[in-house]
Amino acid sequence: MQPHRPGTTHEVTNQVPPLADYNLFASDAALVAAVGRAGAGWHREALARDGAALTTPDTLALADLANRHAPELFTHSPRGERIDALEFHPAWHRLLALLRAQGLHALPFSDPRDGAMAARCAGYFLHAQLESGSLCPTTMTFASIPVLQREPALFATLRERLYSRDHDPRDLPYPQKTSMMIGMGMTEKQGGSDVRSNRTDAQPLDAGAGRGAAYRLTGHKWFFSAPQCDAHLVLARTGDHDGLSCFFVPRFAPDGAKNAIHVQRLKDKLGNRSNASSEVEFFDAYGVMIGDEGRGVPTIIEMANHTRLDCVIGSAALMRAALVQAIHHARHRSAFGRPLIAQPLMQNVLADLALESEAATVLFMQLARAFEESHANAPEARAWRRIVTPAAKFWVCKRALAFAGEAMEVWGGNGYVEEGPMARFYREAPVNSIWEGSGNVMCLDVLRALEREADAAQALFLAWRRDASGHPALAAALDRLSATLNGAPGTREASARRIAQQIALIAQAVLLVHDGPADVADAFVATRLGAAGDCGGDCGRVAGALPSTFDHAAIVERAFPA
Repeated sequence: MQPHRPGTTHEVTNQVPPLADYNLFASDAALVAAVGRAGAGWHREALARDGAALTTPDTLALADLANRHAPELFTHSPRGERIDALEFHPAWHRLLALLRAQGLHALPFSDPRDGAMAARCAGYFLHAQLESGSLCPTTMTFASIPVLQREPALFATLRERLYSRDHDPRDLPYPQKTSMMIGMGMTEKQGGSDVRSNRTDAQPLDAGAGRGAAYRLTGHKWFFSAPQCDAHLVLARTGDHDGLSCFFVPRFAPDGAKNAIHVQRLKDKLGNRSNASSEVEFFDAYGVMIGDEGRGVPTIIEMANHTRLDCVIGSAALMRAALVQAIHHARHRSAFGRPLIAQPLMQNVLADLALESEAATVLFMQLARAFEESHANAPEARAWRRIVTPAAKFWVCKRALAFAGEAMEVWGGNGYVEEGPMARFYREAPVNSIWEGSGNVMCLDVLRALEREADAAQALFLAWRRDASGHPALAAALDRLSATLNGAPGTREASARRIAQQIALIAQAVLLVHDGPADVADAFVATRLGAAGDCGGDCGRVAGALPSTFDHAAIVERAFPA
């Protein structure tokens, strides 16, 4: 018997070492293959360098630091001046600098070439596995560019700063800075997603009115994300139109004074702590109308389409990050006399999660390709962008919630403490289902797109039929979707979630059948589309219900090689 050493009660054993110093890109076979298919192979070396740099212990520590030291709001200076200043931990600015250095705020616009959108989305996916809060201003800046490009005079003053790969954290008028960030201000207390109920008022500053004219805005915004941004795109009403108009509202007015945007408070929100979300009031705040008067919602929709894609990528990244943490944990933790990774039921759970993660990855990469190709007005690409994007936003973001919980459970009690990354992933998982349109809004958008893009939908479904040949379960799923869409029109809205789910699952299955390994594709189709012989139709409801006919260990090894 070992003698007792004073001051000790036990020896620390069977605890899992932190996961670090691996390559986020090179270890992800599904992503590597998708980058090549999307014509972004020219960016592969940069992605591999970034994938290695993002997992060094020093870089991983930035995510923890930025979320332990939340931003602080200082509404007034010591002399009583209204300043609405925000103070962030240095880790936050280093995270933004990393994102900016890779061009993830502008790459397809600043460096247009074939595959640029896919290259940007793949890089964004890597960074999203590190920290989520810093993605918000990056996404909004990225999504604002195609909107602002339509205002040539204004964009000429912004272009260099929007495209810059430097991060300039100084709180100055944007003409004095080397780079800038753009945010969004849409929702109000009374409306939420129903932005047409907005009441913020805009009055012209002088006799000029309409597109390109200056206005004074009075009203409020209930969610004003990243209020430290150098400008926001804001919806408001003018007296001459029933519809909303869109305005470019800078943080500083043209005379250099702080614009009359009062930050009332920062939201005490679920999820990441690193980013600031706020409530603001406009007291005759200066803004410039962009787009046509009364057409603010269509103007801002272009921005929303890009932010919704980033919601899909962000949720897919949370799933991937949680998956590799769960696999790493299972490889280094033993229970009941065996490593967790060697236990059949754990292998089943991890393999099921791996299928879900790979399906999410190939889906967002296909959407990235479609965003690029749809500019040529190709019907099939247009359908992926216009119909499948909201379906994917609904489905992948929903799946991330349950996925994060399952991965946390693999860690057990250690996953439930804030010292590790699992709790942060879990707290963050719900946001993408809510932001940029909740689940119901997305599903109704799918229905609208099916009606308005009927020719594109037909082209997409014909292509899916071709890919489904030889896969009875996939063909049967397409039959069920067609039957649902051809049902009584009065019942379609109530079925919108089922339709969106069917579209997302079929899209994922088609992509895996067309481009993925046969064992992954077969397992996904059989278990997600209801044809597994011993599954009884219950696969997919909880992770770990895969039939024993599939090689669970091989699926896990593909997902994250040992």
